[in-house]
Amino acid sequence: MVANVPLDAVDAEACGLTRVPVDLGARSYDIVIGRGALAEAGRRIAEVLPGSRAAIVTDETVAGLHLEAVRASLDAAGIGHEVITIPAGEASKRFAMFETVCERVLDAKLERGDVVIALGGGVVGDLAGFVAASVRRGMPFVQLPTSLLAQVDSSVGGKTGINARHGKNLIGAFHQPSLVIADTAVLDTLSPREFRAGYAEVAKYGLLGDAGFFSWLEANHAAVFAGGPEREEAVAASCRAKAAVVADDEREAGRRALLNLGHTFGHAMEAVVAYDGARLVHGEGVAIGMRMAFDFSVELGLCPPEDVARVEAHLTAVGLPTTLADIPGQMPPAETFLDIMAQDKKVSRGALTFVLVRGIGEAFVERGVDPERVREFLTRELQREGTLR
Repeated sequence: MVANVPLDAVDAEACGLTRVPVDLGARSYDIVIGRGALAEAGRRIAEVLPGSRAAIVTDETVAGLHLEAVRASLDAAGIGHEVITIPAGEASKRFAMFETVCERVLDAKLERGDVVIALGGGVVGDLAGFVAASVRRGMPFVQLPTSLLAQVDSSVGGKTGINARHGKNLIGAFHQPSLVIADTAVLDTLSPREFRAGYAEVAKYGLLGDAGFFSWLEANHAAVFAGGPEREEAVAASCRAKAAVVADDEREAGRRALLNLGHTFGHAMEAVVAYDGARLVHGEGVAIGMRMAFDFSVELGLCPPEDVARVEAHLTAVGLPTTLADIPGQMPPAETFLDIMAQDKKVSRGALTFVLVRGIGEAFVERGVDPERVREFLTRELQREGTLR
């Protein structure tokens, strides 16, 4: 496989872009961030992976918005390519679609040194990345994330995978991309709901380890949503935070688990609604999950209540849900949530692991959390919100 080649920081800056390196030795790569970055995709891919052909994996919605621009960029760089289009939505992260895309890559006669390009949000990135990790026992992989959530979270760090009936992202592999290009101009095409959902992951970086960044978001969130230079600043700050964690703990043996703040609760909610995006999308589950993680930490005597109020106020201010009652429809009993959590990837020898907090910017990983305390907390949450069926 061709080694990843970091791009020239001066070149990125000359184009008005920001370069964030992910330092992983021989697997190091760059995140290139800024408006108009997608037009440079072909040239930058050719620099990192010279002589490669490509399979572009995208979904039906993104294809109608951004595919032609990417194809033109690849054509200009002399990169031959095939396009593989999948249905939009979480339902595409399943075995049947994984098999279909693998077969399409093989049908295109792509070789081990060729590249799989993920053009889309988190679903496309996770699925295409797992395909790249699997076909011919591993092919290079480039992320062109088109959602805020993917730009600040799922496109960085090499987690790939699909969902199982037991839960979210339970089947997959660690497979680092060779390059990530985050064009913030494409975020202008997102619906308000999609943008808000991605913002939950931006807020997460402040809540788990950077109180100053969270304070900056409280003051500047309107400008981030409006698309000014604050948007690029928020994306770059989030990517720097994630890059630092990934460089320190690539395979989530320790510190990287902090990035799952709110996700244990959030993933359980997604499974409960059967990944029905009309009821709940990933970022919304994370927002509710983060508020619950802060509340659970207060209940355990770890976190001051005033920090919970701040978190809830900020998430509410940007239009994100914060309670189970914000999810349409009735919820099952606490035991159902616990059964799902027992399949969580962070479970070790049957013990539940949660990311808890001592305050804003002070998250930590707590292993061996008493399931009975979690059951009692969930039951109170369900009863308080009147969502129990």
